[in-house]
Amino acid sequence: MKPYRVAFVGFLLSLALAAPALAQWLPVAEPEQVGLSSERLERIDALMQEYVDAGKIAGAVTLVARYGRIAQLEGYSYADMESGREMAPDVVFRIASMTKAVTSVAVMMLVEEGRLSLSDPVSRYIPAFRNTSVAIRDEEGPGESTGYTIVPAEREITVRDLLTHTSGISYGTGFVEELYKNAGLYFWYFADKQEPIGASMEKLAGLPFVAQPGERFVYGFSTDVLGYVVERVSGMNLAEFFQTRILDPLGMRDTHFYLPPEKRNRLAAVYSASEGALVRAPDEGLGQGAYVDGPRASYSGGAGLLSTAGDYARFLQMLLGGGELDGVRLLGPKTVQLMTSNHVGDLYAEGDFGFGLGFEIVTDVGSAGRMGTPGAYGWGGAYYTLYWVDPLEGLLAVFMAQLLPTGGLDLQDKFRTLVYQAIVESCQQPRETSELCGAP
Repeated sequence: MKPYRVAFVGFLLSLALAAPALAQWLPVAEPEQVGLSSERLERIDALMQEYVDAGKIAGAVTLVARYGRIAQLEGYSYADMESGREMAPDVVFRIASMTKAVTSVAVMMLVEEGRLSLSDPVSRYIPAFRNTSVAIRDEEGPGESTGYTIVPAEREITVRDLLTHTSGISYGTGFVEELYKNAGLYFWYFADKQEPIGASMEKLAGLPFVAQPGERFVYGFSTDVLGYVVERVSGMNLAEFFQTRILDPLGMRDTHFYLPPEKRNRLAAVYSASEGALVRAPDEGLGQGAYVDGPRASYSGGAGLLSTAGDYARFLQMLLGGGELDGVRLLGPKTVQLMTSNHVGDLYAEGDFGFGLGFEIVTDVGSAGRMGTPGAYGWGGAYYTLYWVDPLEGLLAVFMAQLLPTGGLDLQDKFRTLVYQAIVESCQQPRETSELCGAP
């Protein structure tokens, strides 16, 4: 199966005329216009096709933009292998934890309006979080201990703790797994839940967390709690807040918690890596999920959204533009700077990266051990999606696939490398790029 290729200007213009949803995508440019090499970008095509041909991935969409213009956008192979539906630029993906960036922006919009503060205790908005507890694993010599002691939290969890994942709140895995499963709060999937996210977070407050607030980086339900904070402060459910305050203003017409039924044929299928082969994931649970025909009751700020590469690129371009896109301002530049600065010292990734208010941050390229630039920030999603923004290079990149579990696939790391090797005019060499660097 040859990749579905985008002829940039002509293709997107024709699609915009045929499909109004695409009319809001970022403008396009030939790679050389934005300091990229067409020839080097073609290495992405070869890489994606290699992994498709090897049966490691069903299909993917990649997008690279620089200075606000799309220089590479391609769909590869299949969105659904069984039906033969090909991958196209407007395919919709489950983006899971890429939702966290949107929720973090929502929180900071309310911070800018003076309606909450980073130092506020979460209990100010969700009283159930006033007296939380922590499970301390018992020491039993060599090997894993399954025992634990529950102690009171030493202080209250703050909004900043939630944004930086230093609240101590996990996804209920490990030694507290039985408690969380019994409460119906195990792991990050909420699409099939009959109750609103607020009810789930009220239950969560009564469960023990796995670290004291501020003690260490723990990835878990923190951003789901933030989503409920947004609901409490704004008086809207999270879907309404996102739609009216973020998605509609940015023209993100294909980003939803639950897909409208008329768009079901644009949703990519989920596959799993199993014994060296791809198998279609089951319909229920973490497989295909209840994102079309489910109860549509729970809006997970941590992992609930569906989106397209083009939609998400608009969101990222807003951040790259200091909180503004096409005359619409969601945040001020200083707020974006605060969000994309390291807040956790060396608590995250043993100090090889920083972590801000919702983002992993490259603080040092050598420590990171991968191509990039100090100050670049991003994250990914459990269904094998990825994004990052590089402010110094004016660059953003999006990788979308649907693979869970991935079987340790290394395609995203290679995609990152091939994006950076395509830069032939770098903003770290300003004498050679004075006409590009600093461009709006």
